[in-house]
Amino acid sequence: MNEFSEYIIDCENLVKIYKTPDLEVLALQGLDLQVRYGEVMAIIGNSGSGKSTFLNILGGLDKPSAGKLEVDGKNLFKLNAQELVDYQRYTVGFVWQNNARNLLPYMTALQNVMLPMQITNSTREKQKKARELLALTGMESRADSRLDQLSGGEQQRIAIAIALANEPKLLLADEPTGSVDLKNAARILEIFRNVNKELGTTVLIVTHDRNIAKMVERVVSIRDGKVSSEFLVRQDYIQKLQDISGFGTHEETQDEFVVLDRAGRLQLPQDYLERLGLSGGKRVQVTWNDGKVEIRAPEDTKNE
Repeated sequence: MNEFSEYIIDCENLVKIYKTPDLEVLALQGLDLQVRYGEVMAIIGNSGSGKSTFLNILGGLDKPSAGKLEVDGKNLFKLNAQELVDYQRYTVGFVWQNNARNLLPYMTALQNVMLPMQITNSTREKQKKARELLALTGMESRADSRLDQLSGGEQQRIAIAIALANEPKLLLADEPTGSVDLKNAARILEIFRNVNKELGTTVLIVTHDRNIAKMVERVVSIRDGKVSSEFLVRQDYIQKLQDISGFGTHEETQDEFVVLDRAGRLQLPQDYLERLGLSGGKRVQVTWNDGKVEIRAPEDTKNE
């Protein structure tokens, strides 16, 4: 753990701009987020919200344009080429949605897990460690199987073992249940919890799947390139979340909180705006009433 901070991810006013000869796209618009060491959390958001851009920046696959971003005490704006390689190899592990990016098809599961390990390790040490990771993900019996001999769920579980090969402090998962059924999705989530519990790894999941999001203690919603709200597990559900059989439940386990940024701005949930009959750029009335801030549509728009 970084001795100077309790946060493995410390992000402030992060901006990412993609430029082409014809236009500029603002993918992240001042995103603020802090993630503590040892958290298991999810990031949700619609397509184009900026969540995948943020994940790629955290993984060292893309460069931020402005703001502040530190991961495990490392300033991602200042890493040179060799420091970036070391960061990708030892600080973060990445699990892709597309299994073809996770595994080499002509190698066995065991060989795939051994491949990214440090060259300083002996073959015997690599095999021992790889088998331990396969056991952690419940795939020890498939150590000698190749890609075409494994189901989609099995491939994804082996991909998690590969991502853990060099003991990263942060595990990033991009839509890890996007190509598997509900049963395998539950298994994958259980593996993430075991990894967190046994290895102390911080796990950050980007997903469209609200079932997964409901089964972690903290969920951050990104809209228009910034954090709009957070969902935190209700205290009376913390123990229930340890029971993976509850995966897929329609019961609400979290409360939603709108995030107030450092400039005092907030994003109202879209359904609230629709109920008010408002859209972006419209005026609202904000008043202080008996210790509460009230937001409502102006009188002159209610009859429009």
